[in-house]
Amino acid sequence: MSRIAVLGSGAWGTALALSLARRGGHQVALWAHAEELARQIAAAGENTQFLPGFPLPADLTVTADSDVLASAEILVSVVPSEFLRATFARVVPHLHDGQIVVSATKGIEDQSFLRMTEVIADCLAGASARPSSLVPHPCSFPIGALSGPSFAAEVAEGQPTAVTLAFADPGVAAHVQQAFSSESLRLYTSTDVTGVELAGALKNVIAIAAGVVSGAGLGYNSTAALITRGIAEITRLAVACGARRETLGGLAGVGDLVLTCTGSLSRNRTVGAALGQGRKLPEILESLGGKVAEGVRTTRAALGMARQHGVEMPIAEQMELILNNGKDPRAAIRELMLRPGKEER
Repeated sequence: MSRIAVLGSGAWGTALALSLARRGGHQVALWAHAEELARQIAAAGENTQFLPGFPLPADLTVTADSDVLASAEILVSVVPSEFLRATFARVVPHLHDGQIVVSATKGIEDQSFLRMTEVIADCLAGASARPSSLVPHPCSFPIGALSGPSFAAEVAEGQPTAVTLAFADPGVAAHVQQAFSSESLRLYTSTDVTGVELAGALKNVIAIAAGVVSGAGLGYNSTAALITRGIAEITRLAVACGARRETLGGLAGVGDLVLTCTGSLSRNRTVGAALGQGRKLPEILESLGGKVAEGVRTTRAALGMARQHGVEMPIAEQMELILNNGKDPRAAIRELMLRPGKEER
């Protein structure tokens, strides 16, 4: 039996907590950032704001008490990228040597262009171990990434889902794989943390573009072209950052990209579709009711990362102009089509 704490009570965090609790054999806690939110979820017996319609089992603890983090053997971070650094800075005093951290957030930190596991590692660098020794020493935290084609509602329903789990240490990955796997959640392991994280983050940018194509009334030809060139764009940047090309062809890459670009449950695609219909970004984000479309923030960070590595990302560039400069979506699509001819790579 493992003690597992899921940090972040949004839809994805709640779905993962449900999956782990339903598996059995673990003590699972869902940690919310605010006491009032934890009380609301616990009292309702479900997450009415972010994942309504899915009753929480009685043995799933919902709390804002950071002491639950201290007792956990595995921490699953599902905090939105915008709040990740502040959240871990807050909880670091409660963490200690030997804990395993799994990042399930799909994003890139703005300005620093750090991946989520790098942000967590940066926050944990100042943590001290809690042994009997009188001299504190830095903690050792294996930090990995969980990503793949996985809509929260379908995971909560118990529909069969397969994702990728990446740790630098294959032994740690195998341990978490065994702890998380169930009849409805299958995990494949990898040592390519960079590839798994960047695939999960960058596909959200392409998903917004796929939504724009749909919202603008364009057809299947356009969507297929967008997805195919999107994976090429994602792969270029990920490989330049040290990822393995084959990772981008797997669940965390092509698998997640296809799901997010075509599925109606995709928030990023939903944002893009609304933009393609002529709606303004502030109004669209307000209509999400507190839910996060990570691709909106990731687009600018991805382009900053691309500039650092000298990588061309024409789709992301046009999405940035639409999102932050108010460019007409049809004009953006037209510019993509009229780019100079190139060899396919």
